[in-house]
Amino acid sequence: MAQTMGEIMNPGSVVRDAEFPDAPDDWTREQAVAAAQADAVTLSNDHWDMIKALQDYFARHEKPNVRDLHDALEEAFHGRGGLKYLYGIFPGGPVAQGCRFAGLQAPSGAADKSFGSVQ
Repeated sequence: MAQTMGEIMNPGSVVRDAEFPDAPDDWTREQAVAAAQADAVTLSNDHWDMIKALQDYFARHEKPNVRDLHDALEEAFHGRGGLKYLYGIFPGGPVAQGCRFAGLQAPSGAADKSFGSVQ
């Protein structure tokens, strides 16, 4: 099913990665790997799970805010240690750095030190 106007106007022009159905049209795994390497991060399965979670969240929420996103990530990754764990694997902050790897525009306030992110 078409998800964007580009897919409606040009069917078949966008090839989606089946493992990342909610990824932005212009996003690729290779871009995520390159962004991670630039930040000296080696992507593990947990990083990919976070990237999928961010892309899914952004697909379901038109204008996500940092507080709600933090709450959703805490809940989704509670079994692994929640946000504390995510800050360990995303040294640049799970929202700011995670969004960059996922090809998403981080919500405003994602890189605000007073909110607990890392710059």
